[in-house]
Amino acid sequence: MNAPRQGKPSLDKPGDFKILSDNRSAGHDYHLMSRYEAGIVLTGTEVKSAKDGKIQLKESFAEVQDNEMWLLNAHISEYSHGNIMNHAPVRKRKLLLHRSEIDKLRAETREKGLTIVPTKLYLKGGRIKIEIATAKGKKFHDKREATKAKEMQAEARAAIGRRARQ
Repeated sequence: MNAPRQGKPSLDKPGDFKILSDNRSAGHDYHLMSRYEAGIVLTGTEVKSAKDGKIQLKESFAEVQDNEMWLLNAHISEYSHGNIMNHAPVRKRKLLLHRSEIDKLRAETREKGLTIVPTKLYLKGGRIKIEIATAKGKKFHDKREATKAKEMQAEARAAIGRRARQ
C-alpha cells in the first residue's frame, strides 16, 4: 500500500483544490450570477508560472468566438527558468466547456447584455481549472451600498466580540 506523502496537502481527491489566483475585484465591480467551471488550454511554461501563482485575472474577461470560449487579457508572467520558447504574457487562451454551456453563455451575453468574468483559477486533481461567472456591471451607488453593508457587518461582529469578552 502506498502511504500519503508527508508535508504537502493531497490534491488527489476530487474535492481537493488549491487556489492559484483569485479575482476579488470581480465581486466588487459586478453582480455575479451563474458560475461555471472550465478547463483552460495552457502551454508548459504557462502551467509552471500559474502553479507559482504568477497570474493576474483582474482585467480579464471571456467571450464566445466561432462557437468556442476564449479567455482574453489574462496576464500569466513568463516562467523564470524558461528559454527562448517562453510564452507571451497576454494572449488569447481557449476555455474548455461543453457545447450546451457555450450556447447558454452566448445566449445570456447577447440577450441580457451580461459579461463573462473569471473569478478564480485553481488546481483541481492535477489539472488547472478556471471558474467563470456571468456578471452584470454595478453602478457607483451599488458599490457604495455594498461597502456600507460590509462596514455594518464588521461593526456588528466587533460588537458581538466585545459582548462575548465581558
